[in-house]
Amino acid sequence: MLTIGRFRGSPRRVAIQLGAAAAACAISCTAQAQTNLITNGSFAALTLTSGGGAANYSAEFGTSNNGFTPTVQITGWTTAGYNFVFLPNTADTSGATGQYGALHLWGPNGGTGSSTYSNNGFTPTASPTGGNFIGADSAYEVSPISTTVNGLTPNKVVAISFAWAGAQQSGFSRATTEKWTVALTDGTATTTHTTQVISVVNHGFSGWLQSTFYFLPTSTSETLSFLATGTPSGVPPFALLANVSAVTVPEPTGLALMLSGLIGLVGAARFYRRGPARTVRR
Repeated sequence: MLTIGRFRGSPRRVAIQLGAAAAACAISCTAQAQTNLITNGSFAALTLTSGGGAANYSAEFGTSNNGFTPTVQITGWTTAGYNFVFLPNTADTSGATGQYGALHLWGPNGGTGSSTYSNNGFTPTASPTGGNFIGADSAYEVSPISTTVNGLTPNKVVAISFAWAGAQQSGFSRATTEKWTVALTDGTATTTHTTQVISVVNHGFSGWLQSTFYFLPTSTSETLSFLATGTPSGVPPFALLANVSAVTVPEPTGLALMLSGLIGLVGAARFYRRGPARTVRR
């Protein structure tokens, strides 16, 4: 009979119980570590700036921009730039309502009219998961898009992941460049990472890319921001953003020990099932 903590029985039975517990712990710990700490990282929750209620249309969003107050807010996010939230199937069709009227992106479905069609691979749903996405003018009235990340663990690495792309406002012509700068700040110190610069052909679309940056927070609540930068000014380059997530990265040492222990327990169970090796006498 063998007893280890609350596990009791034959060595084989104890090994199996411990192995099952370790596996359950590994699954639980991994799931917990992968909880998305971003509020509304899909940009699906929209509200009206005034009057309350839900918004269900593409529009410029934020608190204010050069004296203009957008009609739509993205829950949990703030900005004061020329930035838009697009619902599926709207970017190159009906467009998004802004301070200068409807804004469209070049795409196969038309934009502002038949002269703005571009078979550039921009899919009707646009977002990689078919949901909402942000389009930010990266060379005009530029302002970061920010959110507060809660539930961080000081001095434990957090992975910020997001989908992004480069596009161009319809009605304009010329090749463009786009990139995103991602920053995490505790109010005192700021850490930044920047994506590569992508070049988009005239009337083009880059296709969706995926990036992950690693940060080391110093407090439980910090500000995450995305700043779009593009060229040239006057032929609107647009940087797109979707599916933002922040997850605490499991400690490699802890996971390695857990897995090695589980492997050892499985081996022990096999040993006790087979029994010790017998000596062959000659």
